[in-house]
Amino acid sequence: MSDNLTLVIDGQEISVEQGKTLLEAARENGIDIPTICFHEATTANALCRICVVEVEGMRLLQPACIVKAAANMKVQTRSDKVVRSRKTILEMLASTMDLSDAPEILTMMDEYGASHERFPDAERRESDIKDDNPMYIRDYSKCLLCWRCVQVCADDAQYTYAINFEGRGYESQIGTFFDKTIPETTCVMCGQCVGVCPTGALKPKRQFLLEQGKTPSEISVMNTGRKQRKPR
Repeated sequence: MSDNLTLVIDGQEISVEQGKTLLEAARENGIDIPTICFHEATTANALCRICVVEVEGMRLLQPACIVKAAANMKVQTRSDKVVRSRKTILEMLASTMDLSDAPEILTMMDEYGASHERFPDAERRESDIKDDNPMYIRDYSKCLLCWRCVQVCADDAQYTYAINFEGRGYESQIGTFFDKTIPETTCVMCGQCVGVCPTGALKPKRQFLLEQGKTPSEISVMNTGRKQRKPR
């Protein structure tokens, strides 16, 4: 007995394994659905909503990264309603945060014709650059709260729990317990948080210094002169 089911995405009848999400079903059949907060290495939480699709019979748009495919489901990934939603989300992101180090999101904005000036009175997320460790810098003015870094630091990968959410509502941000510096936390400098960051909010220290005009030789001297971190 087959464990597959049949549904229709953008007019294309496809067969997928039961338990697959709409995002997985679409991608396995060459249908592109954009994502921002989703990452293959982390648990999908449908935070950014850029992957929403229109499902026949459902009043609200559905996040494709968590909604399971169902038999006879009819899905549209590029309906007018979907396109308007994605465009608005992108415009809201552009109005509240620095996207200069998020090329994939900037490409999406061009694709959807999203304006950087749609919400000129929106309050922008501002944060000083946190340069407190030898491996990476934290610039939360570029953070879109996608959860990726928190997840890989926790149960999805490292089980270190060095960073987490803090604050509520618009004041929510990523931080450390009691605002400790990274060396004072349980961070093991694995770099996985940096690797999954989609916006440059977490950036390798060497890359940051090069962008600030430091030469490779100057960086080498800085690294040589830095005291080694004491073991715990």
